[in-house]
Amino acid sequence: MARHRGTFKPDHPEPYEVSRSQIQSFLNCPACFWMNRVKGIKFPGMPGFLLNTATDTLLKKDFDVYRELQRPHPFMERHNLGHLVPFKHDNFELWTKALQLGFRTYYESSNLIIGGGLDDVWHDLKTNQLFIVDYKSTASKRNDEKTALELITLNGHYKQAYKRQMDIYQWIMRHNGFDVSDTSYFVYVNGDQHFENGMLERNNDKANMKFDVQLIKYDGDSSWVENTIMQLKQCLSEDKCPDHSRTGFGPKGDKQCEISRLFEGMKDNQVHF
Repeated sequence: MARHRGTFKPDHPEPYEVSRSQIQSFLNCPACFWMNRVKGIKFPGMPGFLLNTATDTLLKKDFDVYRELQRPHPFMERHNLGHLVPFKHDNFELWTKALQLGFRTYYESSNLIIGGGLDDVWHDLKTNQLFIVDYKSTASKRNDEKTALELITLNGHYKQAYKRQMDIYQWIMRHNGFDVSDTSYFVYVNGDQHFENGMLERNNDKANMKFDVQLIKYDGDSSWVENTIMQLKQCLSEDKCPDHSRTGFGPKGDKQCEISRLFEGMKDNQVHF
């Protein structure tokens, strides 16, 4: 039977598939989520960040070597995590496929399938506990002393979505019967555009970009996930569009939904189609 994804169909017999990013979309603005998922309205998309995808791919190659060896990567040992190894599981490659919702669980109370794509999982072989890991890449400014790259933190409005991502993935993994720690890790690679003289190799048409690497510990809290899923399911069942969010947008999170601002501007200027 055909999978139930894309536009929500109340009479479809299969559970509806909801990605981690769609949960974030619902949290951002229930109205925009409803317009997209219930009415099938397509919003302008963002271009793919292919350089970010490339760093994710390369980091996975690094840790895959030690996944096969079932030994800690030297990076893990340097950060006092020598008791962990990259998790080896028959379904691990499937779990990494976000577009296929390869990492998923069925939440019976909502009749929804919740899923996404993992970057990595680390495993304590003695306790059998798992630790969710996410790869991130950025290029930060210099620190105040102009001596090094500014340290990355999880502070800031837009990084709340990163934390929610971890919370959801911890919840999915637990829902699938695994013992998952509240502790998770971000492996951040930070492109150095300030303290390198350049990137082109002298004798080849190749270039090298240097990155600082930082490990950030995050203590997750998935207690909000199930209630949010049920609210999302109720939103899918509504006949009328809910209100647009009045906050949560802009660098500080204090702006209203951008789509609602567009609609209001059109109304104020009597623009009709």
